[in-house]
Amino acid sequence: MADQELPCVLVSGFEGPCGVFKDHVGDLQKHFRLITMKEFLKNKTQLSQQIQAVYIWGGEPVIDRQLLQSLPSLKIIASAGVGVDHLDLPLIASFGVKVANTPQAVSSPTADLGMTLLLAAARRLLEGCQLVLSPETESFSINWMGQGVTGATLGIVGMGSIGYKVAQRAKAFEMKILYHNRNRRPREEEEAVGATYCEKMEDLLRQSDFVMLALRLTPETRGLLGRRELALMKPTAVLVNISRGLLVDQDALVEALQTGVIHAAALDVTHPEPLPRDHPLRGLKNVILTPHMGSATHQARRQMMEDLVESVLAALSGLPIPNEVVGRAT
Repeated sequence: MADQELPCVLVSGFEGPCGVFKDHVGDLQKHFRLITMKEFLKNKTQLSQQIQAVYIWGGEPVIDRQLLQSLPSLKIIASAGVGVDHLDLPLIASFGVKVANTPQAVSSPTADLGMTLLLAAARRLLEGCQLVLSPETESFSINWMGQGVTGATLGIVGMGSIGYKVAQRAKAFEMKILYHNRNRRPREEEEAVGATYCEKMEDLLRQSDFVMLALRLTPETRGLLGRRELALMKPTAVLVNISRGLLVDQDALVEALQTGVIHAAALDVTHPEPLPRDHPLRGLKNVILTPHMGSATHQARRQMMEDLVESVLAALSGLPIPNEVVGRAT
Protein backbone atom coordinates (compact mmCIF):
# COMPACT_ATOMS: atom_id res chain seq x y z
CA MET A 1 0.00 0.00 0.00
CA ALA A 2 1.37 3.43 -0.92
CA ASP A 3 2.30 5.65 2.00
CA GLN A 4 -0.36 8.23 1.10
CA GLU A 5 -3.03 5.52 1.37
CA LEU A 6 -2.10 4.55 4.92
CA PRO A 7 -4.27 6.05 7.67
CA CYS A 8 -2.75 9.16 9.20
CA VAL A 9 -1.82 9.04 12.88
CA LEU A 10 -0.66 12.04 14.88
CA VAL A 11 2.41 11.56 17.10
CA SER A 12 4.42 13.95 19.24
CA GLY A 13 7.62 13.47 17.24
CA PHE A 14 10.70 11.29 17.00
CA GLU A 15 13.07 13.29 19.20
CA GLY A 16 13.18 14.38 22.83
CA PRO A 17 12.18 12.64 26.07
CA CYS A 18 8.64 11.85 24.87
CA GLY A 19 9.47 11.05 21.26
CA VAL A 20 8.25 7.78 19.75
CA PHE A 21 10.84 5.10 20.50
CA LYS A 22 13.11 4.80 17.47
CA ASP A 23 12.97 1.00 17.42
CA HIS A 24 9.19 1.18 17.01
CA VAL A 25 9.01 3.68 14.16
CA GLY A 26 9.53 1.14 11.38
CA ASP A 27 6.78 -1.13 12.69
CA LEU A 28 4.38 1.77 13.09
CA GLN A 29 5.06 2.96 9.56
CA LYS A 30 3.98 -0.43 8.20
CA HIS A 31 0.45 0.43 9.30
CA PHE A 32 0.25 4.22 9.46
CA ARG A 33 1.48 7.45 7.99
CA LEU A 34 2.94 9.14 11.05
CA ILE A 35 2.33 12.89 11.27
CA THR A 36 4.40 14.75 13.86
CA MET A 37 2.94 17.67 15.79
CA LYS A 38 5.47 19.96 14.12
CA GLU A 39 4.35 18.80 10.68
CA PHE A 40 0.68 19.09 11.63
CA LEU A 41 1.01 22.64 12.93
CA LYS A 42 2.75 23.68 9.70
CA ASN A 43 0.08 22.11 7.48
CA LYS A 44 -3.10 22.22 9.55
CA THR A 45 -5.40 22.99 6.66
CA GLN A 46 -4.16 20.03 4.61
CA LEU A 47 -3.78 17.48 7.43
CA SER A 48 -6.74 18.19 9.75
CA GLN A 49 -9.17 16.10 7.73
CA GLN A 50 -6.70 13.24 7.26
CA ILE A 51 -5.71 12.41 10.82
CA GLN A 52 -7.83 9.57 12.23
CA ALA A 53 -5.89 8.63 15.35
CA VAL A 54 -3.55 10.09 17.95
CA TYR A 55 -0.74 7.93 19.31
CA ILE A 56 0.27 9.12 22.79
CA TRP A 57 3.72 8.13 23.99
CA GLY A 58 5.08 9.54 27.23
CA GLY A 59 1.95 11.63 27.72
CA GLU A 60 2.36 13.53 24.44
CA PRO A 61 0.89 14.99 22.36
CA VAL A 62 -1.31 16.78 24.88
CA ILE A 63 -5.01 16.44 24.14
CA ASP A 64 -7.12 19.55 24.66
CA ARG A 65 -10.30 21.05 23.23
CA GLN A 66 -8.42 23.05 20.60
CA LEU A 67 -6.70 19.96 19.22
CA LEU A 68 -9.90 17.93 19.23
CA GLN A 69 -11.73 20.68 17.38
CA SER A 70 -9.01 20.72 14.74
CA LEU A 71 -9.29 16.96 14.02
CA PRO A 72 -12.79 16.32 12.60
CA SER A 73 -11.90 12.83 11.33
CA LEU A 74 -10.42 11.63 14.65
CA LYS A 75 -11.73 8.23 15.75
CA ILE A 76 -9.39 7.11 18.55
CA ILE A 77 -6.76 8.30 21.00
CA ALA A 78 -4.39 5.43 21.83
CA SER A 79 -2.35 6.14 24.95
CA ALA A 80 0.61 4.08 26.12
CA GLY A 81 0.44 2.89 29.73
CA VAL A 82 -2.43 2.25 32.10
CA GLY A 83 -3.02 5.67 33.70
CA VAL A 84 -5.33 8.04 31.85
CA ASP A 85 -5.24 10.94 34.32
CA HIS A 86 -3.64 13.06 31.58
CA LEU A 87 -6.80 12.70 29.46
CA ASP A 88 -10.10 14.53 29.92
CA LEU A 89 -12.28 11.51 29.15
CA PRO A 90 -15.66 13.28 29.19
CA LEU A 91 -14.32 15.97 26.87
CA ILE A 92 -12.92 13.38 24.46
CA ALA A 93 -16.15 11.39 24.55
CA SER A 94 -18.13 14.54 23.74
CA PHE A 95 -16.32 14.59 20.38
CA GLY A 96 -17.32 10.98 19.71
CA VAL A 97 -13.70 9.82 20.01
CA LYS A 98 -12.69 6.51 21.60
CA VAL A 99 -9.78 5.98 24.01
CA ALA A 100 -7.57 2.91 24.47
CA ASN A 101 -4.62 2.20 26.76
CA THR A 102 -2.25 -0.73 27.42
CA PRO A 103 -2.91 -2.14 30.93
CA GLN A 104 -1.73 -5.71 30.33
CA ALA A 105 1.64 -4.66 28.93
CA VAL A 106 2.64 -2.60 31.97
CA SER A 107 1.43 -4.77 34.86
CA SER A 108 4.31 -7.23 35.25
CA PRO A 109 7.24 -4.85 34.74
CA THR A 110 5.71 -2.27 37.08
CA ALA A 111 5.13 -4.92 39.74
CA ASP A 112 8.75 -6.04 39.27
CA LEU A 113 9.94 -2.49 39.86
CA GLY A 114 7.70 -2.17 42.92
CA MET A 115 9.41 -5.16 44.51
CA THR A 116 12.81 -3.87 43.41
CA LEU A 117 12.19 -0.57 45.19
CA LEU A 118 10.85 -2.32 48.28
CA LEU A 119 13.91 -4.55 48.54
CA ALA A 120 16.32 -1.71 47.79
CA ALA A 121 14.80 0.51 50.47
CA ALA A 122 14.62 -2.30 53.03
CA ARG A 123 18.25 -3.30 52.60
CA ARG A 124 19.50 0.29 52.09
CA LEU A 125 20.92 -0.72 48.73
CA LEU A 126 21.63 2.79 47.47
CA GLU A 127 23.39 3.79 50.68
CA GLY A 128 25.38 0.56 50.61
CA CYS A 129 26.51 1.16 47.05
CA GLN A 130 27.60 4.69 47.93
CA LEU A 131 29.42 3.39 51.00
CA VAL A 132 31.38 0.88 48.94
CA LEU A 133 32.27 3.44 46.27
CA SER A 134 33.19 6.27 48.64
CA PRO A 135 36.94 7.02 48.73
CA GLU A 136 36.53 7.78 52.44
CA THR A 137 35.42 4.24 53.33
CA GLU A 138 38.16 2.32 55.10
CA SER A 139 36.11 -0.55 56.56
CA PHE A 140 32.59 -1.97 56.64
CA SER A 141 30.75 -1.92 59.97
CA ILE A 142 29.25 -5.25 60.94
CA ASN A 143 26.42 -3.27 62.56
CA TRP A 144 25.34 -1.48 59.35
CA MET A 145 21.76 -2.78 59.22
CA GLY A 146 18.75 -2.88 56.97
CA GLN A 147 15.23 -4.21 57.47
CA GLY A 148 14.09 -7.77 56.90
CA VAL A 149 11.54 -8.48 54.16
CA THR A 150 10.76 -12.14 54.75
CA GLY A 151 7.81 -12.37 57.10
CA ALA A 152 7.19 -8.60 57.08
CA THR A 153 3.76 -7.12 56.39
CA LEU A 154 3.13 -5.48 53.03
CA GLY A 155 0.09 -3.24 52.64
CA ILE A 156 -0.97 -2.72 49.03
CA VAL A 157 -3.23 0.25 48.36
CA GLY A 158 -4.91 -0.48 45.04
CA MET A 159 -5.38 -4.14 44.14
CA GLY A 160 -5.87 -3.89 40.41
CA SER A 161 -3.74 -5.76 37.91
CA ILE A 162 -0.46 -4.25 39.10
CA GLY A 163 -1.30 -4.53 42.79
CA TYR A 164 -2.26 -8.16 42.40
CA LYS A 165 0.99 -8.97 40.60
CA VAL A 166 2.88 -7.27 43.44
CA ALA A 167 1.04 -9.56 45.85
CA GLN A 168 2.06 -12.61 43.81
CA ARG A 169 5.69 -11.58 44.08
CA ALA A 170 5.45 -10.69 47.77
CA LYS A 171 4.01 -14.13 48.51
CA ALA A 172 7.28 -15.64 47.27
CA PHE A 173 9.04 -13.56 49.94
CA GLU A 174 6.73 -15.06 52.58
CA MET A 175 5.29 -11.64 53.33
CA LYS A 176 2.00 -11.10 55.12
CA ILE A 177 -0.15 -9.24 52.60
CA LEU A 178 -2.87 -6.71 53.40
CA TYR A 179 -4.72 -4.75 50.75
CA HIS A 180 -7.17 -1.90 50.47
CA ASN A 181 -9.22 -1.45 47.33
CA ARG A 182 -12.47 0.19 46.35
CA ASN A 183 -13.82 -3.27 45.59
CA ARG A 184 -12.85 -6.47 47.37
CA ARG A 185 -11.22 -9.19 45.27
CA PRO A 186 -12.95 -12.59 44.97
CA ARG A 187 -12.09 -14.86 47.88
CA GLU A 188 -10.27 -17.37 45.66
CA GLU A 189 -7.97 -14.61 44.39
CA GLU A 190 -7.24 -13.50 47.96
CA GLU A 191 -6.44 -17.07 48.98
CA ALA A 192 -4.16 -17.57 45.97
CA VAL A 193 -1.78 -14.89 47.25
CA GLY A 194 -2.65 -15.04 50.95
CA ALA A 195 -4.02 -11.49 50.98
CA THR A 196 -6.29 -10.03 53.66
CA TYR A 197 -8.72 -7.26 52.77
CA CYS A 198 -8.77 -4.05 54.82
CA GLU A 199 -12.00 -2.15 54.28
CA LYS A 200 -10.43 0.93 55.86
CA MET A 201 -7.07 2.12 54.56
CA GLU A 202 -6.23 3.36 58.04
CA ASP A 203 -6.17 -0.22 59.34
CA LEU A 204 -3.71 -1.20 56.62
CA LEU A 205 -1.44 1.77 57.36
CA ARG A 206 -1.24 0.96 61.07
CA GLN A 207 -0.22 -2.66 60.52
CA SER A 208 2.12 -2.52 57.52
CA ASP A 209 5.91 -2.58 57.51
CA PHE A 210 5.83 -1.59 53.85
CA VAL A 211 3.06 0.37 52.13
CA MET A 212 2.91 0.25 48.34
CA LEU A 213 0.69 2.55 46.28
CA ALA A 214 -0.57 0.86 43.11
CA LEU A 215 -3.76 2.74 42.26
CA ARG A 216 -4.87 5.23 39.65
CA LEU A 217 -4.85 8.96 40.12
CA THR A 218 -8.38 10.36 40.12
CA PRO A 219 -9.93 13.44 41.74
CA GLU A 220 -10.86 11.16 44.65
CA THR A 221 -7.36 9.68 45.16
CA ARG A 222 -5.37 12.89 44.71
CA GLY A 223 -3.58 13.61 47.99
CA LEU A 224 -4.70 10.24 49.39
CA LEU A 225 -1.70 10.07 51.71
CA GLY A 226 -1.29 13.25 53.67
CA ARG A 227 0.05 14.21 57.07
CA ARG A 228 -2.70 12.36 58.94
CA GLU A 229 -2.27 9.12 56.98
CA LEU A 230 1.53 9.17 57.24
CA ALA A 231 1.25 9.62 61.00
CA LEU A 232 -0.75 6.39 61.19
CA MET A 233 2.15 4.40 59.72
CA LYS A 234 4.80 2.70 61.84
CA PRO A 235 7.97 4.76 62.45
CA THR A 236 9.83 1.81 60.91
CA ALA A 237 7.60 1.71 57.81
CA VAL A 238 8.68 2.24 54.21
CA LEU A 239 6.45 3.90 51.60
CA VAL A 240 6.77 2.71 47.99
CA ASN A 241 4.95 4.61 45.24
CA ILE A 242 4.76 3.15 41.71
CA SER A 243 1.58 4.97 40.67
CA ARG A 244 1.45 8.78 40.52
CA GLY A 245 3.21 11.43 42.56
CA LEU A 246 0.02 13.38 43.24
CA LEU A 247 -1.36 10.52 45.33
CA VAL A 248 0.92 11.77 48.11
CA ASP A 249 1.19 15.17 49.78
CA GLN A 250 4.91 15.62 49.07
CA ASP A 251 5.42 18.37 51.62
CA ALA A 252 3.94 16.12 54.30
CA LEU A 253 6.11 13.24 53.09
CA VAL A 254 9.28 15.31 53.32
CA GLU A 255 8.37 16.29 56.87
CA ALA A 256 7.59 12.68 57.81
CA LEU A 257 10.93 11.47 56.45
CA GLN A 258 12.90 14.26 58.11
CA THR A 259 11.29 13.82 61.53
CA GLY A 260 11.14 10.02 61.71
CA VAL A 261 7.37 9.69 61.34
CA ILE A 262 8.19 6.99 58.78
CA HIS A 263 11.52 5.31 58.12
CA ALA A 264 12.02 5.63 54.36
CA ALA A 265 10.43 6.05 50.95
CA ALA A 266 11.13 4.61 47.50
CA LEU A 267 9.44 6.61 44.76
CA ASP A 268 9.27 5.90 41.05
CA VAL A 269 6.90 8.85 40.68
CA THR A 270 6.89 12.40 42.01
CA HIS A 271 5.27 15.71 41.17
CA PRO A 272 6.61 17.30 39.11
CA GLU A 273 8.83 14.94 37.13
CA PRO A 274 11.70 15.49 37.36
CA LEU A 275 11.79 17.24 40.71
CA PRO A 276 13.44 20.67 40.91
CA ARG A 277 17.15 20.27 41.57
CA ASP A 278 16.79 21.89 45.01
CA HIS A 279 13.80 19.81 46.14
CA PRO A 280 14.35 18.45 49.67
CA LEU A 281 13.45 14.87 48.67
CA ARG A 282 16.62 14.77 46.60
CA GLY A 283 18.82 15.39 49.63
CA LEU A 284 17.45 12.77 52.00
CA LYS A 285 19.44 9.60 52.60
CA ASN A 286 16.30 7.62 53.39
CA VAL A 287 14.77 8.21 49.95
CA ILE A 288 15.25 6.31 46.69
CA LEU A 289 14.10 8.09 43.53
CA THR A 290 13.76 6.55 40.07
CA PRO A 291 12.61 8.23 36.83
CA HIS A 292 9.04 6.87 36.37
CA MET A 293 10.43 3.70 34.81
CA GLY A 294 7.83 1.12 35.83
CA SER A 295 7.18 -0.11 32.29
CA ALA A 296 10.67 0.66 30.96
CA THR A 297 11.73 -2.70 29.58
CA HIS A 298 12.23 -3.39 25.89
CA GLN A 299 9.71 -6.22 26.05
CA ALA A 300 6.99 -4.21 27.79
CA ARG A 301 7.38 -1.14 25.59
CA ARG A 302 7.18 -3.25 22.45
CA GLN A 303 4.03 -4.91 23.75
CA MET A 304 2.61 -1.47 24.49
CA MET A 305 3.28 -0.38 20.92
CA GLU A 306 1.74 -3.54 19.48
CA ASP A 307 -1.34 -3.17 21.70
CA LEU A 308 -1.79 0.44 20.59
CA VAL A 309 -1.52 -0.55 16.93
CA GLU A 310 -4.13 -3.26 17.44
CA SER A 311 -6.52 -0.80 19.09
CA VAL A 312 -6.09 1.84 16.39
CA LEU A 313 -6.60 -0.64 13.57
CA ALA A 314 -9.72 -1.98 15.25
CA ALA A 315 -11.17 1.52 15.70
CA LEU A 316 -10.49 2.45 12.08
CA SER A 317 -12.17 -0.76 10.93
CA GLY A 318 -15.23 -0.31 13.14
CA LEU A 319 -14.37 -3.38 15.22
CA PRO A 320 -14.44 -3.78 19.03
CA ILE A 321 -11.43 -1.96 20.48
CA PRO A 322 -9.08 -3.97 22.72
CA ASN A 323 -8.38 -2.18 26.00
CA GLU A 324 -10.96 0.53 25.34
CA VAL A 325 -11.27 2.97 28.25
CA VAL A 326 -14.93 3.64 28.87
CA GLY A 327 -16.04 6.61 30.91
CA ARG A 328 -14.02 8.38 33.57
CA ALA A 329 -11.14 6.39 35.07
CA THR A 330 -11.78 5.26 38.63
